[in-house]
This record gives sequence, C-alpha cells and structure tokens, in this order.
Amino acid sequence: MKIIDWYILRRYLVTFLFTLLILIPIAIAIDVSEKIDNFLEHTNLGLEEILNDYYKNFIIYYANTFMPLALFIAVILFTSKLSNNTEIIAITNAKVSFTRFLYPYFIGASLVTIISLGMNHFVVPNSSKVRKGFEKKYLSNTREKNDLKFISDFSLQLTDSTYIYLKNYNTETNSGYNFTSETYDGLKLKSKLSADNLRYNTKDSTFSLTNWRKRLIYKDRDSIFKGNKIDTVFNFTPRDLIYKSALSQEMPSNELIKFINLSKKRGVKNLNAYLVELHKRTSLPIASYILTIIAVALAFRKRRGGTGVNLAIGIGIMFLYIFFMKIGEVLGSVAGVNSFIYVWIPNIMFGLLAIYLYWNARK
Repeated sequence: MKIIDWYILRRYLVTFLFTLLILIPIAIAIDVSEKIDNFLEHTNLGLEEILNDYYKNFIIYYANTFMPLALFIAVILFTSKLSNNTEIIAITNAKVSFTRFLYPYFIGASLVTIISLGMNHFVVPNSSKVRKGFEKKYLSNTREKNDLKFISDFSLQLTDSTYIYLKNYNTETNSGYNFTSETYDGLKLKSKLSADNLRYNTKDSTFSLTNWRKRLIYKDRDSIFKGNKIDTVFNFTPRDLIYKSALSQEMPSNELIKFINLSKKRGVKNLNAYLVELHKRTSLPIASYILTIIAVALAFRKRRGGTGVNLAIGIGIMFLYIFFMKIGEVLGSVAGVNSFIYVWIPNIMFGLLAIYLYWNARK
C-alpha cells in the first residue's frame, strides 16, 4: 500500500468510529428518556444492573445496527472534505484512476464487514439474550409477558410418525393440560397417549403425566392402560413450543440453523421470520461495500454547496435503503414467499445504483 492509501484508510476508519460514537450516545439519551419511569418503578433495581445487563448490551446491539449508517455518513464526510480541499484533484492528476482510488475504501469496508459479520452471527445474539431478559423482567407490560408465558392449542410433529397436541402450556411453571401424543403407521393410528396434566422436569429432562391413558391399536383388538402418574421422555423441550420471531434474535447463527432445520422436520410450516433474521445477519454487513461505492461516487467530485449537499443526498439514499430493508423484512416473513430474495432486494437495488454511479464517476 502507498502513503495515500494509508492516509485514506486512516481517515476512513477514524471518521467511521467518530460518527459511530456520536450516534450511540444519541440513541442512549433517547432510550433513557423513554424508560426512566420504568426504571424508577422498581425499587430493587440498581444502577449497576441497569448498566451491566441492559445498556452494555444495548450499546453492542445498536453499535452493530448503526455500522452501515455510520460508515455511509463517514465516507461522504471525509471524501467531500478531500474534494473540497482539492486533494482528489491532485490524486487524479497523478494518473490515479477512480477504481484505484477505491482500493483503500474497500480495505476499510472489508474490515467493517468482517467485524459486523462476527458480531451479527455470534456476539449480538448472546448479548440480546441478556438484554431481552432484562426487558422482560423490568420493562415489558403484562400483555407482552403473557404472550411468552402462555401457549394454547399447540401441535407439533416430533418424527415422521409421531405428533403431539397441547391445549395450554405455561412456560414459567413448565406445566400444561390436555396433552395428547399420537403415533401413526402411514395413515393408520397405532397408539395414543393422553393426559389431563403434563409437567416438565428440568433436572432430568423428563415429563410427568397425571391421569394418563394409553391406547394401543392392533388389527383385531385394542389395549387400554391408565394410571395416576407416569414419568416419560419425549423428543422436545418447552423451548420448542415457543415460536416467536423475537426469539430468533437471541440465537447464535449455528443454533438458529439447527432450530430451523429441526422445526422443518417437525412440520412447522411458517419459519420465514426466523429465515429473515438469519439472512439479514449476512445481507446488512455486505451492504458496507455497496454503500461505500455510492458514498465515494457521490462525494468524489466537488459540488456547489460542498459537503452539505453531498450529506443531504447521502442521508436521503440511506433512509431509502432502510425503508426498503424494512419492507423486505416484513414481506419476507409472510408464509409461502422466498425470504432470501426479499431480504436481499435492497442490496440488489442499491447494488445496481452503485454500479451506475461507479461507471458515471469513472468518466
């Protein structure tokens, strides 16, 4: 790398970190103003717990979320400054092409992308688990808590031949009622196990059935057994009963992939909300390259109005990207659609814009 490459790369990273450090305190200030009443409601909640369990993980989540925005603004700011100071004119007069000029930018974008990919796939999910646990304990309203606490009319396919059904289940007490497990041989029912009550034992991962009845169906007769209580094992845990899209944010990618594959085998039909979260963890960091090209192409030439005009155009483009990204996430979560395509649509659209601006800037 030449001296000019190190100069641009250093300015790239310093301006990026500076922009990120401006955005994070703003987000914290807004969040504190919204949640201060909730914090004061809990007299047993100390400052150390708020900072360690909530705001530390809040910073991790939003720092990663703001990375593309901070990157885009940073590139426009310091590239516009290079242009206004006629430094770019000196570079082009030295026979440096626009493509070669992008070299240090792409090194910087690669560093940001690698960090963001690692954060998205492994660090942020574990951090979100702690943060959401804090929110559930101190900040959630009664309705939100009940959505995760009570599960009703739930059915699940455990294997190709075994199905279960629960009328109601409480995730806090690990107990439910009106439980049924059916085993089939093709379309023919082979056995049926029913119980009035069911309780999960976390120590040994077994289920206790109360007032149970088991029916075995043979070719010419049936056998019926019953009892007051029996402990048995099933190929599921209470966590498998909760299909809330918010839970996907708490799973590292390897765990999320296993969960999706297992849920598909169990016959869960709509997992698109989980697939959207998985695809988004890769698509957003990759956008760093696209946004870098757009930002450099916009700020490469000196404009009347200077940095302010470039920044206004850039922020407008950035909000359009976020708008299309959110639309893609919503549409990608609908059952029956290809979630991968919808999540990547913003990158495809703005990738085409980046190519157009790149060819135009080369001229």
